[in-house]
Amino acid sequence: MAKITSDELGQEPIGKLLVKQAVPASIGILVMSLNVLVDSIFVGNWIGSIAIAAINVVLPVSFFIAALGMAIGIGGSSIISRALGANNRGKALKTFGNQITLTLLVTITMVALGLYYVDSLIPAFGGKGSIFEPAKIYYTIILYGVPFLALCMMGNSVIRAEGKPRFAMIAMIIPSVGNLLMDYIFIYVFDWGMQGAAWATTVGYLLCFLYVFYFFLSDNSELKIDVSHFGLDRSILREIGSLGFVTLARQAVTSIVYLLMNNILFNLGGEAMVAVYAIIGRMLMFALFPVFGVTQGFLPIAGYNYGAIKYDRVKESIYTAIKYAALVATLVFVVLMIFPSEIASLFLSNRPELSAEEIATNNFVLQHTPLAMRLVFAATPIIAIQLIGAAYFQAIGKAIPALLLTLTRQGFFFIPLILVLPNFMGEIGVWLSFCIADVLSTVVTGIFLRKEIKSELS
Repeated sequence: MAKITSDELGQEPIGKLLVKQAVPASIGILVMSLNVLVDSIFVGNWIGSIAIAAINVVLPVSFFIAALGMAIGIGGSSIISRALGANNRGKALKTFGNQITLTLLVTITMVALGLYYVDSLIPAFGGKGSIFEPAKIYYTIILYGVPFLALCMMGNSVIRAEGKPRFAMIAMIIPSVGNLLMDYIFIYVFDWGMQGAAWATTVGYLLCFLYVFYFFLSDNSELKIDVSHFGLDRSILREIGSLGFVTLARQAVTSIVYLLMNNILFNLGGEAMVAVYAIIGRMLMFALFPVFGVTQGFLPIAGYNYGAIKYDRVKESIYTAIKYAALVATLVFVVLMIFPSEIASLFLSNRPELSAEEIATNNFVLQHTPLAMRLVFAATPIIAIQLIGAAYFQAIGKAIPALLLTLTRQGFFFIPLILVLPNFMGEIGVWLSFCIADVLSTVVTGIFLRKEIKSELS
């Protein structure tokens, strides 16, 4: 098989190239999303619905630390894509070395802080009442594996920047398959409960790290770094930081959203209402996997061609990515509108030995999830404009507009809405906030993107 090089990003037809980049990314995200989905189904059926709520409480903390690796990865990958497009391989190598050093320093520090403040963080994120103990068990074990996850997320972005989507896809599949296999062994066979769920996830992270480590040591990677590349360079760190901060800010806001949502919903309906949001959260990760896949596939194409000053190809990649993403988003919308009850029932146990409290919780979840799901995903067909628009500015190295557009949905619109609407509309106000924020952020991003195309790419 001929060796794949990054040069193809600037040569192949955009439509074909986007499919080649987006399909592996979509498959990888699908498997990771299925992992979260099936993991939740296993936990819900084998441990209980409170266990799903406990995991949902832990996610924002562990995801934020892992997002540090993703932020460093995406920020550095934008530099690498443009450097490869401009044939500046030295800068690409130095950037990659700095990414590794920075990821290790930051994530290990954050894990230490996360373990030290464990008893304060869990209640703050909604881990109250019967949720606290299982959440603490899961949280403590998960944090040990988060540095490996951060390195995987960083490495995955760099693999994609090299134009190697198939290897990036495999890196995303490995932890998911490993986690599900370990779920069966640790939870079902060994009956380890929450500890089993946590160790299964941690083992998956480790397997992913080993694969990414192998990739960069093998002949498949163009980035062969040495010790000199690990020394931190201020100018590169500044550029990684400005671009990576976009991703980090998005995840930080996501963690704040989880914090607010878990507490608001707990006050509205207790642990059962948090369980409803846990199911909605899983579907937000899972259902939109093809849209996120198109976005991930678009990033290296736009970045490489912008660095190579091929602006017609950049513009074509924007329009093609929006078209593809909008199509798959509409298909997702149709499925979720038709089958919300059937989807919710997958997460709930029907074991005959369920207690009266567990049965009552399951009934509550089944009654409240369908309407919530329809409202949350009501604006799904139009979100492609917002996602691709924000990704474009990040791909070409324009950190400020990328940051502002990334924060429009959750930061500027969604958080104010969930702080206000539930006071007047209760539970409905929470779910309605999602689609209103989607519409407003899409309009704003569309205006910025149209202006950019006319002024910079024409």
